[in-house]
Amino acid sequence: MSTCATVSRSLDEPISGTAATARTWLLVEQPGPWGARALTSSHLDPALGRALEAAAKHTGVRIALIRRPGRHADSRMPAVRRVYVAHTVPGNAWLHTATITDPRRLLDLDFAALGRGDHHSFGTVLQGRPHTGAPLALVCTNGKRDRCCALLGRPLAAELASSGVEGVWEVTHLGGHRFSPTLLVLPYGYAYGRAEAHGVKEVLHAVQEGRIVVDGCRGSSAWERPGQAAELAVRREAGEYAVDALSVVRTENAVRTHGAAARWEVTVAHVDGRCWRVLVAQGASEPPRPESCGTSVLGAPARMDVLAVRELTPAALAG
Repeated sequence: MSTCATVSRSLDEPISGTAATARTWLLVEQPGPWGARALTSSHLDPALGRALEAAAKHTGVRIALIRRPGRHADSRMPAVRRVYVAHTVPGNAWLHTATITDPRRLLDLDFAALGRGDHHSFGTVLQGRPHTGAPLALVCTNGKRDRCCALLGRPLAAELASSGVEGVWEVTHLGGHRFSPTLLVLPYGYAYGRAEAHGVKEVLHAVQEGRIVVDGCRGSSAWERPGQAAELAVRREAGEYAVDALSVVRTENAVRTHGAAARWEVTVAHVDGRCWRVLVAQGASEPPRPESCGTSVLGAPARMDVLAVRELTPAALAG
């Protein structure tokens, strides 16, 4: 059976620079079925879902629903729900958790502050505390958004959970279902595609040691997509895999001739003072194909192509 994921894999479509963008993630436990727009088409009150979407808009916070791997009863409403919030910007990455009985209390959070990396309202409103367990491994399984997420994501989540991996949750849409199974790892916000159980275990082990695995990595959600591709390119170029070592400090539109693809000059900085300038261009993955199993419309998915990586000299930095 051909799916958007099998076509993408067969064409070896590049995966770097395709992660969802969110400085901060708010995850709310919601068992049961999820629709294509899970916040308003699940057993969560749809009015609350719409209010949460409005509260998070333009704040840098992305809200997703989570549930434990396994069978999903259609009618069970949890008396107590687990909630996580994670900020992903290097140097201030954190993961906090709380339990709630009334999800309407989420509307009392200061979403703008959470997007900036300030977790105080989460502690004040929900009595949240720093998460002290294993990193979170969030596997997209939202089959109503795209069947690949259910066909490929649910077996991966079940395999990880049954093998004793801690911190595994199913999650709603992470974007890029043609790269299924897709995975988000928190607190650092790196996304992965075409994930397999042994690779996920390697990723989680590295995170616990403060390292990033770049193989299969789509990028960090802390950055826009040109920055995601640039940061991963610098990691490979410099052999730097420490989680907090690199930051995207500037993204500028590069001068281009009429009709040329969009280009960006991205400056990536190391905590030790080194800097790189990375030239990234937006390309199109050919040949045209449906970008999702839910559509028959042919398209050429956008891709981020790294054209050049140049370490800046002290003179260039001073200039």
